[in-house]
Amino acid sequence: NRLSIIDLSRAGRQPMTDREGRFWLVFNGEVYNYRELRAELADYPYRSRSDAEVVLAAYARWGARCLDRFVGMFAFLLWDSTTQELFAARDRFGVKPLYYCAGGDGTLWAASEIKALHAGGVPAEPDPVAWASYLASGAHDHSERTFWRDVRSLPPGHALRWARGRLEVSCWYDLAARVGPDFDSRPEHEVEDEYRALLGESVSLRFRSDVPVGINLSGGLDSSTLLGLVHEAEGAREVQAFTFTTEDPAYDELPWVRGMLEGKPYRLVVCSLRPEDVPALAASVQYHEDEPFGGLPTLAYARLFERARDEGVTVLLDGQGMDEQWAGYDYYGRAGAGPVPLMQGARERAVRPECLVPEFRALSVPLEVREAFPDRLRNLQYRDACYTKIPKALRFNDRASMRASRELREPFLDHRLLELALRQPADRKIAGGVHKRLLRRIARRLMPAGISEAPKRPVQTPQREWLRGPLRGWAREQIEIGLECAGGTWLDPKRVREAWKDYVEAGSDNSFYVWQWVNLGLMVSRPEWRLAHGAAAGQAAGVVSCV
Repeated sequence: NRLSIIDLSRAGRQPMTDREGRFWLVFNGEVYNYRELRAELADYPYRSRSDAEVVLAAYARWGARCLDRFVGMFAFLLWDSTTQELFAARDRFGVKPLYYCAGGDGTLWAASEIKALHAGGVPAEPDPVAWASYLASGAHDHSERTFWRDVRSLPPGHALRWARGRLEVSCWYDLAARVGPDFDSRPEHEVEDEYRALLGESVSLRFRSDVPVGINLSGGLDSSTLLGLVHEAEGAREVQAFTFTTEDPAYDELPWVRGMLEGKPYRLVVCSLRPEDVPALAASVQYHEDEPFGGLPTLAYARLFERARDEGVTVLLDGQGMDEQWAGYDYYGRAGAGPVPLMQGARERAVRPECLVPEFRALSVPLEVREAFPDRLRNLQYRDACYTKIPKALRFNDRASMRASRELREPFLDHRLLELALRQPADRKIAGGVHKRLLRRIARRLMPAGISEAPKRPVQTPQREWLRGPLRGWAREQIEIGLECAGGTWLDPKRVREAWKDYVEAGSDNSFYVWQWVNLGLMVSRPEWRLAHGAAAGQAAGVVSCV
């Protein structure tokens, strides 16, 4: 199924083939610079105005080297009927998904959703190693391993070739190699001007659409920077702005958003998430995510995308990626300290590995991130951009947006922006305790100083309060469902129930481990899990001996 964004006519439908019928393409996402590439490939006999056909033309001319020319988010399969070879690729940071399973007999399954592979015949069995790693340390979306046995995610910036039963996966984009070990020695004003120009171009490219475009806003620096750039972009006068609220003053960013929009011509659409919305919404979102997701923030985004659909806005721009580029998180300022945990933002531990059955916990694989740079700060930025924060946020938000048939575009994840930012020395990112220093200088040219100087405020929801308050009964029910299926094999029922009781009564400031157990309950409620997990969970000890 195609969500039509560029060229809404029948000519843009897929699978798409060239005039000779040699190449066949299935394409997901957008190549934003398709107009420039189309002009460069003007001799190709086009039959549509779509960016997908430009991908066909580019592959016909340059082969796999065409990937280096694309500015965009994409995953595609391209079949060469002459050589009987499949070529597949995923964009640099993995905005768009591509899953596959290689059978022992040379068969290959590939799809944009894991459930499609299961529907196509791949056995739906949970992967105990992935689950143990997630429950013990919080690690997920950091490698090609998924939460389902034998289902692999093509890594970001990688390509796949399959011919006559043989599979080969290779890397075509390496952020660290593109950045290099050396810092940018140019004067700061030159870097500022170049980055500012790239920001404007990145936003303008992502306004290329044959359907309405809107923007997601929170009350922070990144969203307000995006809003300032949108205000300058050509064709952005009719934009609608969307934000979510949980109607809790401790978390509500609506006053900041309204302050940002003051004097701007954009209509604000406020999307509310309430406790009574959560049970049904969580079950629906879980179906579309296929794997554990990010809790109430993901549900709030899902509600926002539903509202965008109701308002007739098909494409939405989001401000993901600036914290990783400009060292926005607090722990970046402590770069000389010890190891940084995978989950931050609370005083208490985020996970409870002691609540796992020891044999199952032993399956957990620690996160391994190569030291790509000579300095600790850039290694942390690289870790977050390529292994921890960005990969999981992209998955959560892509599935939540596509659930409502909305396309989410991330202008700040343009690879040229990340490469330029990572080349900058630390004092252009953090100085005098102020994070995102150079970005704030740029932001002052786009918005009032009161916004650009606002302190870092993570986008949050009252998850911890709701799970022990109005959602307590629902959360307990989901935890018990998980224990019914995985208790004694994965989870230690006594320890889990004690930890849950302590969470409710003592008021822990971290709810991540509780959400993990709730999320497990949501997962095991799926019909395919019920059919498969009985054997997989019961064989946990056998898996240990095999490993």
